[in-house]
Amino acid sequence: METDRLYGDPDLAQFYDLENGWAEDLDYCRTLAEGCGSVLDLGCGTGLFAASMAEQAGRVVVGVDPAAAMLDIAAKRPGGERVQWIRHDARTVRLDRHFDLVVLTGHAFQVFLTDEDRAAVLRTIAAHLAPTGHFIFDSRNPEFGQWRAWTSANSKRHIEHPALGRVLAWNDASCDPVTGIVTYGTYYELADGRLYSSQSKIAFPPQERLASLIDAAGLTVERWLGDWSGTPFSLASSEIIPIGMSSLPDREPPARS
Repeated sequence: METDRLYGDPDLAQFYDLENGWAEDLDYCRTLAEGCGSVLDLGCGTGLFAASMAEQAGRVVVGVDPAAAMLDIAAKRPGGERVQWIRHDARTVRLDRHFDLVVLTGHAFQVFLTDEDRAAVLRTIAAHLAPTGHFIFDSRNPEFGQWRAWTSANSKRHIEHPALGRVLAWNDASCDPVTGIVTYGTYYELADGRLYSSQSKIAFPPQERLASLIDAAGLTVERWLGDWSGTPFSLASSEIIPIGMSSLPDREPPARS
């Protein structure tokens, strides 16, 4: 899997925080992290959540992402010096340590387009959970069909960039009817006419398929949420949010360095 230009190209990565600030998903995960001494943020992006987690004295926080451009931003943000940033693929990274909480926020799970890739990420989660540790991630519910609203007409917006000024942004999207994979475009047009754009692919696996993959990875789900307010999942939910822990026999975590 190549790094998506939306995250790997510095010209595009510079817009990420302007469009994706602190939101209710991070509020929920922050509450879930209360009392946790260690947090692993897979697909940490620009590090907003990981840096906030490191504000607690003594807490070990690791952020993993494959995109160097995103990690460059993460390392420079306030509090970034307290996080260990690692450039790696969530499917294959192995850190030889266990964590009280493993998170994938911002629908990062959806960039994994096949069951093979999704299973690999879930094995990564299982490999890094402490015996009583928890995991959480989010994926958009395919039944809700959010991508249908991602049209240029619906999505046109203006962004105030601190260096580039006012920028026109928009998206478009199409869905492969065979695979269910959605390809969406992201566009940023500067006042001088320069255009930065990318094409991204994401998958929308159904809840029942996620449940099967989670179980096969040696994980168990304690709660299925349908949104970040804590509503239980249903077919009408906009989100699929599993919260769970390892179903493998208890094991002693390795010593932390």
